[in-house]
Amino acid sequence: MSNTAPPVQKNETVQVTFEDLTHDGAGVAKIDGYPLFVKKALPGETGEVKVIKVKKNYGFGRLISLENESPERTEPPCPIFDRCGGCQLQHLSAAGQNRYKTNLVSSALARIGGMDDVKVHPVLAMDDPWRYRNKAQVPVGFQNGELVAGFYAERSHKIVDMNECLIQHDVNDRLLQTVKQAAKDFGITAYNEETGKGLMRHVVIRHGQATGEKMVILVTNGSKLPQADKLIEKIHAAVDGVTSIVQNINTAKTNVVFGEQTHVLDGKAAIEDKISDIRFHISPRSFYQVNSEQTEVLYDEALKAAGLSGDETVLDVYCGIGTISLFLAQKAKHVYGIEAVPEAVNDAKKNATLNAIDNASFYVGEAETLMPWWRSQGMAPDVIVVDPPRKGCDEALLDAMAAMNPAKIVYVSCNPATLARDMAYLAEKGYRSDAVQPVDMFPQTTHVECVVLLEKTEQ
Repeated sequence: MSNTAPPVQKNETVQVTFEDLTHDGAGVAKIDGYPLFVKKALPGETGEVKVIKVKKNYGFGRLISLENESPERTEPPCPIFDRCGGCQLQHLSAAGQNRYKTNLVSSALARIGGMDDVKVHPVLAMDDPWRYRNKAQVPVGFQNGELVAGFYAERSHKIVDMNECLIQHDVNDRLLQTVKQAAKDFGITAYNEETGKGLMRHVVIRHGQATGEKMVILVTNGSKLPQADKLIEKIHAAVDGVTSIVQNINTAKTNVVFGEQTHVLDGKAAIEDKISDIRFHISPRSFYQVNSEQTEVLYDEALKAAGLSGDETVLDVYCGIGTISLFLAQKAKHVYGIEAVPEAVNDAKKNATLNAIDNASFYVGEAETLMPWWRSQGMAPDVIVVDPPRKGCDEALLDAMAAMNPAKIVYVSCNPATLARDMAYLAEKGYRSDAVQPVDMFPQTTHVECVVLLEKTEQ
């Protein structure tokens, strides 16, 4: 195929049958072996597609009509699903989404990691896969003469204005609409990414599912906030339980949401929430899992994989504010958490104190630097738990973990592709797994978390 011209041309209309879904939820049809990727199409469907982009080895199309629909197709309840980039799978049934995510993990392990023999358990899904997000992070812009707030359209920075988001807690919706209307009433301007002008950049809302505490974060391009007192009054009048209203100042021309300065406008500097019996102090820029219900499922799986008896030394890499660390500390002799973000480590220490947990210690630094030094000082962890960002672990970190020679590595992943890559690398170091447990933390989207136990084999 690489030596011949593609069998389709841009703007051509073709009849296709869809065979599969990609990692980002697009339908896959093949024309003479040439893959055509089409959003909102499902396997088994046939229909008419307009070719919108042609590359050497693959192309993209837009679905015009369907002749045969999949029995797994459902009507998306969100009125802006076809425009908003937040969800990709609302048109696929819950059972279909579960199978898709399980298969996504299996495919990554086989294709990227060369691990056909690793069992992938069925995904652990939610009974009610709606209104689960405890955090909304919404960009603000200016369109058609007025301020708008909503999520970006897919692969763009064009804001799709919204009144509600069906995967957000309804409190988040009410607070967002209150801030948006108040900004219009008080003449607060919206930030323009191209010019760097305008004040309001993002509205971030955090909701403690267990405690009911709520935080509103106004991210602004400058320190002056017109009629801040009236804005605070409107927020309190709209929703009970708002215990923290803060302003974060970000004047940089960047896609990064938060700046370095945060000021409390009203109430406390942080909110609290609980997962299981553990309380967490959550400051404005802290990482905290957005699905509280499924976080407990995920951490229970990590704890089960670690198999702690109470005598183990555990190392938690990318510990954040100590969420997994404190779960582990309930069953371990001592847990050492490593995190590169100083504010997160401060929160982790506060969280240990908050829960009267004295067998967890937290350190600021890069794991690949700290771990070899700890090893030289005689630390020999029995278990290492690692929960990296989507890019996974770099080789220096994987080498450092293997060099500490733990009996077990528990890998918590938010990206099946980098998980498969890292599992293959660790296999070369003598760490192998029999099974992977996916957990659906983000229903209606293509994202899936996984927990894997890798055990040291005899070499």
